[in-house]
Amino acid sequence: MKRIPTQHFPRMRKQGLVIDDLPNEVLVYDLERDQAHCLNRTAALVWRACDGDTGAPEIARRLRVELDAPFNEELVWMALDQLEKQHLLEHAIAVPSQFTHLSRRQMIRNLGLAAAIAVPVVTSIVAPTAVQAATCQQSGNPCVPSKLCCSPLGCNPCCFFMGDACR
Repeated sequence: MKRIPTQHFPRMRKQGLVIDDLPNEVLVYDLERDQAHCLNRTAALVWRACDGDTGAPEIARRLRVELDAPFNEELVWMALDQLEKQHLLEHAIAVPSQFTHLSRRQMIRNLGLAAAIAVPVVTSIVAPTAVQAATCQQSGNPCVPSKLCCSPLGCNPCCFFMGDACR
């Protein structure tokens, strides 16, 4: 068997991230890109296994044991592709061509419904910067359509529709 040099093995990115482990998922906030990512249990297990010394076949074997479910190398490559697109790996990886042709839907059909719970999912959103999140119109000022009203009771969107002053 041909050994792949370790520099081609995936390595999880640790710098510039805030990581919060929750039951059955991991939340990752990318400080450099102001993006939040939610990794389901499967994607999180793949990501945590990316130590730079372990290849996709070994990661798949570990996940079969951990999840006690069918988990093949194709699912690992799907997860790695998602992780790489969200900049959660240190270096870009090249997904082998034999693993790039199937969509998630086709893969679930091939694996069957029972194995569908093992499909890795990375959900991402762009988070507002601190300045954007803190921008609101103070009480008593005329409404500005691009700003929410500041209120001790929370944002008051009525001024968007009424055109009156923030309350």
